[in-house]
Amino acid sequence: MVSSISTMSDKPDKFSVPIALKGCAGLAALKVGRIIHGFLKKDDEINSDMFVGSALIELYSKCGEMDDALRVFKEFPCPDVVLWTSMVSGYQQNGNSEQALLFFSQMVMKEGVVPDPVTLVSVVSACAQLANLRGGKSVHGFIIRMGYDTGLSLVNSLLNLYVKTGSVDNGKKLFGMMYEKDVITWSSMIACYAQDGKTTEALNLFHKMIENGFQPNSVTMVSALQACSAASNLGEGKKIHELARQKSIELERSVCTALIDMYMKCSRLDDAIDLFRRSPQKDVVVWSVLISGCAQNGQANTSLQIFNSMLCSGCRPDAVTMVKVLMACSELVILQQALCYHGYLIASGFDDKVYVGAALIDLYSKCGCLNDSIKVFEGMSERDVVVWSAMIAGYGIHGLGQEALRTFNQMIETSVVKPNSVTFLSILSACSHAGFLDEGVNIFNRMEREYDIEPNSEHYGVVVDLLGRTGKLDEALRMIEQMPIPPGPHVWGALLGACRIHGNVTMGDIAAKHLLRLDPEHAGYYLLLSNMYGEDGKWENMTQIRTMVKMKGLNKLPGQSSIETGSRVVASY
Repeated sequence: MVSSISTMSDKPDKFSVPIALKGCAGLAALKVGRIIHGFLKKDDEINSDMFVGSALIELYSKCGEMDDALRVFKEFPCPDVVLWTSMVSGYQQNGNSEQALLFFSQMVMKEGVVPDPVTLVSVVSACAQLANLRGGKSVHGFIIRMGYDTGLSLVNSLLNLYVKTGSVDNGKKLFGMMYEKDVITWSSMIACYAQDGKTTEALNLFHKMIENGFQPNSVTMVSALQACSAASNLGEGKKIHELARQKSIELERSVCTALIDMYMKCSRLDDAIDLFRRSPQKDVVVWSVLISGCAQNGQANTSLQIFNSMLCSGCRPDAVTMVKVLMACSELVILQQALCYHGYLIASGFDDKVYVGAALIDLYSKCGCLNDSIKVFEGMSERDVVVWSAMIAGYGIHGLGQEALRTFNQMIETSVVKPNSVTFLSILSACSHAGFLDEGVNIFNRMEREYDIEPNSEHYGVVVDLLGRTGKLDEALRMIEQMPIPPGPHVWGALLGACRIHGNVTMGDIAAKHLLRLDPEHAGYYLLLSNMYGEDGKWENMTQIRTMVKMKGLNKLPGQSSIETGSRVVASY
């Protein structure tokens, strides 16, 4: 290409040069592009052409050389909308969304250049990258005023903004108003529902998309599979798997990873491992999903074995993988290997990441090394809500209710971080373990009143446990009966446990009736009920329960304990 330009008899013009530069940009051929740029500097007419300038900026942007792109831009005293758009797009595509928005602001406010739809796609995408919902909604209003709100690519970028910022209502409204939809539109809305936990809506929309004649692509299937994973919906997941197989995209990296995650969430380890073995691209993400899935299914020891296989394969773990490994160590309560992994994190420069710190705090707390948890916590320059919640939970595990309360109050009074649902679950559990009835009830009442967080079934279960531990069984039952949401098995389980402790068989029977209706296959509840009858001398009732367990073929899940022997972890059941 270069030799033909330098020797051709016909002089390069402002029409052929942009085509050549765009070819270089598409191939990321920076060296060739620089040579062409060098030839252009000898021809002022071509070098000053804005289309040529735009092509040069695109070349340097695609190759990650934004300083060179900026130098080209500054050579034009009165850049037009195409040049401005090239710079905004370049910064956004290179991950510098703040600079992209700064350029856009200067373009419109200072220079008075009117943006076109292509400019605005990059601006909306920059807002999405920054999760800047407020800025994105302002741009949305600007788009409406400009009359650009019917362009499909621009509206799709707005929908993507609402997906990235979790704004389901805004996304749903925009989706409903769209005259034209394509696969990207449907996929974005399905992702919006899936990421917000609205799994039924996501899967219903997936089926509606197919009914309307749109064929889902790999992006669509990944979002639908995420919904199946969140809902543990194996039936729908297997249907999507079959569709992926028919489309020959079953083993595409993103689809295969989502399928493995779905099977893990549905406790189908064999199916997940089979897919993993057949996967042609075993990157760090799919290894992490497999490690995490085994730990979530009570196979933490297997998680560590898989991690060792990952290392032997030459795949280098990232910080996310190491967090999954630390979670497995937490489940096994093994300290020696955890210390080795912590050393690896430090050596790899991962220890400064907030989510790694949270995992370390959780790990050391569960391994009985609370002082190490405190050291990690106090050594962190940045603490998010997960870190604060992990430290509060750590104090709770060790029965240090006062320290948990102090940390909770410190979080509220001295940091900008607001407690979330998990934080309240952690502090309520700490109060329950310490028997702090008044403090626990007070915090529970503040959840919705002060922080607009609606208690879920787990929160109610902990408070019922707290009331039960302190002998307030009537209050516990009254709370259950007044719950605005259906009480789950663990709520009635907490009451049954308290009834056993305090010998209240009458109320225990009430709790058991609900438990055996809600979760008739849970052997642990039958065991709890049987023990309550035995301790009260009701041998006939106890015998009936144990006979029922045998007839149903139920077995209490065995506990797993682990012993570290040198560098090996031996699991026993």
